[in-house]
Parts: sequence; C-alpha cells; structure tokens
Amino acid sequence: MTAQITNLINGRRIAPAGPERYRAINPARLDEALSDYAFSTAADVDAAVAAASGAKRTWRETSAIARGEIVAKAGQILRARAKDLGALMTLEMGKPIGEAIAEVDYAGKVLQFYAAEAQRPTGETLQSGRPNVHYYTTREPIGVVGAITPWNFPFSIACWKLGPALVTGNTVVWKPAPHHPLCSQAIIEALLEAGLPDGVVNLVHGGAEVGGAIVSHPDVAGVSFTGSTAVGQALYRAVSQRLGRAQCEMGGKNALYIHTAADLDKAVTLAVEGAFRSAGQKCTATSRVLVDAAIRDDFTSRLLARVAELKVGDPTDGATFLGPVVDDRQFAKVTGAIAAGIAAGANLAAGGAGRAVENGFFIAPTVFDGVGIADPLARDEIFGPVMALVPVENLEGAIAAVNATDYGLSAGIVTRDLEAAHRFARTVETGVVNVNLPTAGVEMHAPFGGWKGSGLGLPEQGLKILDFYTKWRSVAMQFA
Repeated sequence: MTAQITNLINGRRIAPAGPERYRAINPARLDEALSDYAFSTAADVDAAVAAASGAKRTWRETSAIARGEIVAKAGQILRARAKDLGALMTLEMGKPIGEAIAEVDYAGKVLQFYAAEAQRPTGETLQSGRPNVHYYTTREPIGVVGAITPWNFPFSIACWKLGPALVTGNTVVWKPAPHHPLCSQAIIEALLEAGLPDGVVNLVHGGAEVGGAIVSHPDVAGVSFTGSTAVGQALYRAVSQRLGRAQCEMGGKNALYIHTAADLDKAVTLAVEGAFRSAGQKCTATSRVLVDAAIRDDFTSRLLARVAELKVGDPTDGATFLGPVVDDRQFAKVTGAIAAGIAAGANLAAGGAGRAVENGFFIAPTVFDGVGIADPLARDEIFGPVMALVPVENLEGAIAAVNATDYGLSAGIVTRDLEAAHRFARTVETGVVNVNLPTAGVEMHAPFGGWKGSGLGLPEQGLKILDFYTKWRSVAMQFA
C-alpha cells in the first residue's frame, strides 16, 4: 500500500488533484511502489503564493531571533531522526544508507547554522554629512520566495534554501522533485513541530506545470533553483524578464587532475570517491580524471583494481558502495551515454551499459580510458557512475582541459607540489577548487556556486546567499 501524499498550503494538508500522476518506486526494488499521487496544478501554486503573501508581514515582523529559534529546533528534529529519515531517503531515491543518514544530519546542521545567524547584526550605523542626522541601514526580506529543489539531495539542498530564506524573514513556496515526496513531507513536519506559523512555508508537489507557475508568478519576488543547466538558464531569463530575482545552481563536468607529484594511492581513492559515491549523481561528481602522461599507466592499473572491488547492490546494506540511479529516465540516460561512447570507439576499461543487478536501476562503475578532451564523454554531463580518463601532458595541459567545457563548477588536483597546487587553484575556471580532496564535497559556511554554465546569480550556502534573500533599506532621521 502506498503512502498518502499531500501539499501543505496555509497550514492545511491538501491532496493534489491535477490530471497528471506520478508513481514513485524503490529504485533498488522495481516491484516496490512507495507512493502514487496526483501532481498539483497552477491553481495550487496560486493558492500557495496567496498563503505565503498573507503570512509574510507577520513573519517579517517576528523577531529574527524568534525566527531563528524555530529554524534551529527544526534542525534539531531532523538530526534526532537522521537514522529513520536516512532509511526513508534510501527507499525513495536509492542513496546508500550511510550517505543518506549523513545527509539528513548535515541538513539539520545547515538549519542550525542559519538559525545562529539570526543573532548577528545585519545593518549598519553610518555617519551623515548633514547636521543632527542619525543614519542607519537595515536588511529586509524580499517577500515570497520560490524554491525549486532536485532529487539527488532531498534534505540538504532543500534546507540550504529554506534555512536562509526563513531566518531573513521571507515566506516560501517550495516545489521539490517528485521522486521523494515522503522526504519532502518529513522536512515540513519538522518545521511545523518546531512551531512554524501557517503559510510561512507552503509545499506544492508537482512537475513542470508547478515549476513554471512559480517562476512566472508576479507575486514571487525571487526564485532559487537547483537543477540542469538548460532549465536553469531558461528560468533565470524568465524571472529576470519580469524583474524578479533568480539564483541558479546548475550542472557540472568536474575534473580531477592527477599530477606527476601525486600520491597515487590517495589519487585513486579521491577519484573513486568523487566519481562513484551516490552513483555519480552529484553536480560536483568527478566525471573526468585528467592523468599526466608520465604516470598514466601506473595510476590506471591501480584505479581499475580499486574499481573492481567496489560493491554494487542493495543500498540498505552498509557495505554497499554504489546503489542504483534514481529512476528509469536516469538509467536510460546514463546507459545511453555509455553505449554511445562504445559505439564511437571509446576504450571501455570497466563496467558497461548493462544492468549490474536485476530488479533495480543499477549501473556498474564505468571507466573509459584514453578519452579525448573534445569527446562527448569528456564534454557532456552524464550524471551517473561514469568516469572518463583523459591523458594530459603537464599542468598547463590539465588546466586547459579543465577549462575546455561549458561548465565551471568544481575541479581538483592531487599533488605534493605546492606551486602546482596554487597555480591550478588560481587558473582553472571553476567556482570550487579542491586540492588533495574529492571534487565532491561542500561546507555550509563557504559559498558554493559555479561559473559559466554551472551557475547564475549569487552562490549558495555560506553568508553570501543572505544577500539574495534580503534587500537594503537606508534610514536618515534628523533631530531638531
């Protein structure tokens, strides 16, 4: 029996009743249905925006510290339930259980981080050139915010949008990806239990119609989006055209460079962790490994030996390294890219396009060797457990290869050479650079965002994102 899925609009749980339906299944057990529910409609979005608009004045006038206390309590609730909610995530989108539990705990910490920021001063006292004038500034919320979140991080990405939006006094209309409605509802329940007033966050389940209605709604002051580059660019244009704010975190084709001065065992570990954790379904996943020609054979043999040891299978088993991809569409996309690479003559060194485990969307960790910089395997985002080994001649060749895509999210170098590390870090065209670390991995207090086709607007996380959710007011007050 499948679970009941409801929107939350103005504090009321209402089942969506649009004509389009979605059937969520366990990607590791294709005969296990988890939910079967109707998508919402544009009318539901109108109702959610009306609720958020009705709540925004009271929420804005609630003290920042009181808002922060609610957000902090919600974070505490998520962390206390991390084990159970991680298991729920594993069922809904196939993330291995250890990664899933860690994500829920991280999401709770994100809410707590932004809640603590509510105690910091957000304005300034300024000197005035006019006599007897007291001059100060305040930060005010922008109003109703639309949050559109993806399926690959059901808890953490939602919380790094909801946390700063709520603490700064905004109300929210949230459309999560349809794959994990129960995870999304769990976040809402935590917020409600923490004391969030009605209408402050409104959850609307749905697909493209719901997303489009949020983007085009004249009463939505800003939209924060995480997803594909094509959709993000179209969204940014649409919101900007109606003079709203938009912030988009999009795709990547991230490269890890193995320098001649690298510790090769560490390099193998970093490449495998970056490429195959979460079945490669991270915008920061290592999809290209640039290997210096002088160490190519040694590194490749060590890498392939490690890949052969990885356990693919049941994501509820703590020993599993690589679970399924999220759904049939993603499975077809990834296996199609693998098949296209083979058909084009690429050297398949590990894995392949077949189903690694029956009754699930399992794809074996796949490695292509000797891939050219301009080949589709080294250029196009695949978003699955596929690694392209790209030979390069030296540091300058590696930097040129990193920059030879339309993306600019994350890049890494493995080296013991400090000069090479600094040159790489200041020359690659990416928003995130990692040295002797995987390309995947973020910290909540640091800005996270891409360049070129990987990001538009302000970066997420850290304190910079508070500028997206606020607007400045200057007040000049003269005393007689």
